[in-house]
Amino acid sequence: MNNQKFGYEIDFLPVGDGGSGDAIAVRYGNPGNYKVMVVDGGTKESGKQLVEHIRKYYETNFVDYVVNTHPDKDHASGLTEVLQNLDVGELWLHRPWHYIRDIMNHINQNSNLILDGRVTEDSLRRKFEDEYYRYAKELEDIALDRGIAMDEPYTGCQIGSFYVLSPYINWYLFDLIVNSDKTEDIKILAAKEKLFHALKDISFNIAESFGLETLREGGKTSNENESSVILYAKFNDNGILLTGDAGNIALNRAYNYAISCDVDISQNLKFIQIPHHGSRRNVSPSILDKIVGSRGKQPKESISAFVSVGENDPKHPRRVVTNAFIRRGCKVIETKGSAKRHRDNMPGRVDWIAAEPAPFYSKVESYD
Repeated sequence: MNNQKFGYEIDFLPVGDGGSGDAIAVRYGNPGNYKVMVVDGGTKESGKQLVEHIRKYYETNFVDYVVNTHPDKDHASGLTEVLQNLDVGELWLHRPWHYIRDIMNHINQNSNLILDGRVTEDSLRRKFEDEYYRYAKELEDIALDRGIAMDEPYTGCQIGSFYVLSPYINWYLFDLIVNSDKTEDIKILAAKEKLFHALKDISFNIAESFGLETLREGGKTSNENESSVILYAKFNDNGILLTGDAGNIALNRAYNYAISCDVDISQNLKFIQIPHHGSRRNVSPSILDKIVGSRGKQPKESISAFVSVGENDPKHPRRVVTNAFIRRGCKVIETKGSAKRHRDNMPGRVDWIAAEPAPFYSKVESYD
């Protein structure tokens, strides 16, 4: 009889220097029967690091599941290395170029949108494959060449032991894709709110305390970020939430879907990925109260909150965001140029040391 306990580990590998991206490896199960999942691959360089990491620490060349949360270069590009250099069971990614006719019909039937008359089904498909979503299309091409099974991660799907909480397929195709800045050149819009945030130098001149939070409601991120796959699993009664670059809208939808399935994400949450490298516009006090727990509800450092951030990224993570997570019982761990690991019932690694949590800041940057 195998008396060894079920265990899991989540590794965040460093991506980039001045910028940020995601490259995540997950292993879970019992000794001799582990499952391996990769969620995003960052850049080509971090993709190579993922391959070596899985070979060295997971002692395998096989990855059961590869998930691309959304097609941005800093999430999708490195997965080419994983697909080409490891044996992969399943690839999960969104492939909107397979829904061109449905998307065109939706645009033509929407009174606020007028499709450019020069656009044909073939020309739009080429735009999607060669321009708008070329990094995701490259993953599909590799999978087809190597005979890797593919599926699309929409709400309600199950990937191994993880459940997809967002995005809904219709929301993705007929709202996020149609109203994306990527696809703006193929349609004329009667009304569209522009999402633009000017780059400003950061100065830490706003006072905060445990009782004073300056993170705001109503932050908006891009449609591409909102399209991120949100994954949830429960291991040893510990909740695990991976968020990609999701924003307030997607996080609320994910929370509401989980509630409809009689799952309260905040109950027994043990690990959460801070969305979009700690951007202030991706989370709000109200959504954090829902998915993490209200301020003072959780014991100090009872939840691990990992954030992927470039070693010299000057703008991420935002202090106002890390403070918000710390208030809610989180121990915030930043990659900042080195790999970070969260584990339960898994052996230690002789060449790894415990990560130093981010501090609570008395001064934060202005929200604006």
